[in-house]
Amino acid sequence: MKIAAFKNHFFDTLAGEYPREEIGSFFSILTQEFFNLSRLEVALYPQYELSKEEKDKFESALQRLQQHEPVQYITGHTQFFGLPFNVNQNVLIPRPETEELVAWILEDVVNSEEIKILDIGTGSGCVAIALAKQLPHSVVTAIDISEEALEVARANASTNEVEIDFFPGDVLNIAQLHDKFDIIVSNPPYVRELEKKDMQRNVLEHEPETALYVKDSNPLIFYQKITDLAENNLKPGGKLYFEINQYLGKETEALLTEKNFQTRLKKDIFGVDRMLRGIKL
Repeated sequence: MKIAAFKNHFFDTLAGEYPREEIGSFFSILTQEFFNLSRLEVALYPQYELSKEEKDKFESALQRLQQHEPVQYITGHTQFFGLPFNVNQNVLIPRPETEELVAWILEDVVNSEEIKILDIGTGSGCVAIALAKQLPHSVVTAIDISEEALEVARANASTNEVEIDFFPGDVLNIAQLHDKFDIIVSNPPYVRELEKKDMQRNVLEHEPETALYVKDSNPLIFYQKITDLAENNLKPGGKLYFEINQYLGKETEALLTEKNFQTRLKKDIFGVDRMLRGIKL
């Protein structure tokens, strides 16, 4: 089958499942990934003949897209803060909003000489690795409840040539941290069950539940616990950073003010409360 004919088949199959522009983006990503053909090259060489193996590979990806599997899981990688990251179903796909959180931290760092950073719930390692890459003299530690996620994170750290101490751990069951830190950062689970109805299928059906959801009855459980740990394990003047649920900004901020943190809420590129900083007084 010629690539131009397969492109028509690709668009027809996904019509009704995704906007046409998004289908085009998927097609371009996959042709680049599978055949090393750019969008321009596909346009210039519509008679490019797909081998049976190539067609089968493309059909498999098409079927996965029909099930609303994220294209990043299909290719196995993505970009975050200009760095390459492997991803699979054991980790969340890094979001642009989280890049904003990293940028905020970097704006606040005055002296990067040997500062100690802890990333709680590291997932793919994107936050820890981006910070380690930008702050080469820092000492970065990262923990996650999932051994499978840590396997991905360690591989990503190796790919990006940074040294990070990764540890398994359930933050809700950690009584005390092992060290004092200048910065603690976390993007913990914060999506309430009641918000699932608003989630896209690619997230709802494919990304890891343990990294996303909390009970409606106690949606700030992770923020409360991490704030308690930060109270005891941040150095004086140290900073705590959270990515937060946009609907619970004031409530999350109140947890920090109760512990005498100086707080600031910050909106993301979409204009909603998405980041919170607390400075230990």
